[in-house]
Amino acid sequence: MIDDAGSRVQLEIVPSGVLPRHVAAVVAARLRDAVQARGMATLAVSGGGTPLTMLDALAQLPVPWAQVHVLQVDERVAPDGDAARNAEGLRAHLLDVAPVPATNAHLVPVGDLDAAEAAATYAGTLAAVAGTPAVLDVVQLGIGDDGHTASLFPGDTVLEVVDRDVAATSAPHHGHGRVTLTYPALARARRRVWMVVGEEKAEAVSRLWQRDPSAPAARLPPERSLLVVDEAAASALPDTVRGT
Repeated sequence: MIDDAGSRVQLEIVPSGVLPRHVAAVVAARLRDAVQARGMATLAVSGGGTPLTMLDALAQLPVPWAQVHVLQVDERVAPDGDAARNAEGLRAHLLDVAPVPATNAHLVPVGDLDAAEAAATYAGTLAAVAGTPAVLDVVQLGIGDDGHTASLFPGDTVLEVVDRDVAATSAPHHGHGRVTLTYPALARARRRVWMVVGEEKAEAVSRLWQRDPSAPAARLPPERSLLVVDEAAASALPDTVRGT
């Protein structure tokens, strides 16, 4: 692990074959600690395909699911049941596998409401579960090759939202409007865990590590942040960082 005196995120380079299980173990430990400390825990999960194998592993680990509330970091605007919805992967790989009580699963209601209404409704859910202001225990994040994280994409006005914990993007991205946790909500989290795999993400990982503000992911504070990457995703980092 590398931790540059708090000025950069903590970094772990892990072989791709064990990375999902490694991240799952990190998340599970944090959830158990939160339950022990406060009697409950909150976990927010990002969309896309990368987290799914991690969720498979997490579902098999000893976690006090009855005391864990599961939320979404972001969601695509699509009908309920649409394969584009991040909720579908979350259900299939965690919520329908681990013994998470139905009342502890909190999904963004984009199937019933438009994006702005869904964001406002979900902000209320987040506050009810995680307090006002909301403080999440663990937020699992990814990063796109353009440097986006959650659904905070370069050039979108949602990057400038500071008065709400949940907001709709101002434009569609990759074919869908989005609802996303905003910088304030993500920055308050007790732990942010990035999970990144693949050489196509290497440049974005480097920009995050360097805290390049043109990458939306790099605008989050490095404190309480852990960046877990495979060797390919780490390939653009300096040799001194990669230990080569």
